[in-house]
Amino acid sequence: MQDVTDLPFMRVMETFGGPDYYVTEYFRVYENSPINKYILRSITENQTGKPVFAQMIGQDVESLVKTAQQLMEHPVAGIDINLGCPAPVVCRKDAGGGLLRKPEKVKAILGRLRDSVQGRFTVKTRIGYETEEEFDALLEIFKSFEIDALAIHGRTVKERYQTPVHPERIKQAVEVMHCPVIANGNVVDVETGRAYLEQTGAAGLMIGRGAIRSPWIFEQLKASCEGREVKQILRRDLHGYIRLLFEAIAQERTRYEERRHVNKMKKYLVYIAQGLDAEFEYQIRRVQSAQDFHTVCDAFLLSEQLLPQRPSETSKLFCGFNALLG
Repeated sequence: MQDVTDLPFMRVMETFGGPDYYVTEYFRVYENSPINKYILRSITENQTGKPVFAQMIGQDVESLVKTAQQLMEHPVAGIDINLGCPAPVVCRKDAGGGLLRKPEKVKAILGRLRDSVQGRFTVKTRIGYETEEEFDALLEIFKSFEIDALAIHGRTVKERYQTPVHPERIKQAVEVMHCPVIANGNVVDVETGRAYLEQTGAAGLMIGRGAIRSPWIFEQLKASCEGREVKQILRRDLHGYIRLLFEAIAQERTRYEERRHVNKMKKYLVYIAQGLDAEFEYQIRRVQSAQDFHTVCDAFLLSEQLLPQRPSETSKLFCGFNALLG
């Protein structure tokens, strides 16, 4: 997730157990585009001990090939192409999810990248641009290339994040693809994650927003799948996570700028606040100083009260997840 799941965020995730694999923010690729040095640090300075895939987004075939070759000079676990980002500014450029409107272009990109990537090559997609019925044709394209994994966000581009996912489409991919299929979208806790796996037969889960909200989700899912006790999280635990994230991000900056730093933290807090007190979200969105930021967090989170397992079903950031639970 751009400007959110960066190197300091990865380091913080790892202190809570972390995922099995990380994926970088996307490298924007266009004609003569340089490699983003800050995102590259998520690969070259990766100290998590976990593999990191380099994610690209763009639509110029030759530039994508060139960038992939440059990224392979670094210790990447593989190269990933983003065909799923629904951001309007991306789709207008026929990149990310916008590429799903141009199947022939998708074929050209996947073919050239598969030929040029010496190692693991993975694809992240949605199930269509306008409607889920587009997925049948897209799946035929994906099946025709020897990709090493296919991560599927179970919504169309047009659905963005405002609907339930379509697990039956991911199950369809599991049944025909020759590579592992990873389910993405609407995993907010152990129950939604387990339900998604059971309904799709996917080889694993990709979690973004749910991990920002709760960095414990990876270890909780592993514990549940292995029959171990699942850790219960308190508000005080969340307070500690926010403090750790605040410090990790501050250490990244050569020159600390308080206002800029607080605004960066708000990008995380809009996800973290979902499911908590409405007043907490209201106040944290309006803080201007580090002192006010910590004061609000202290007032609402320094307690032994259990955290809600899930955000509100009416949240604008987490929608439709209850459909996975039947």
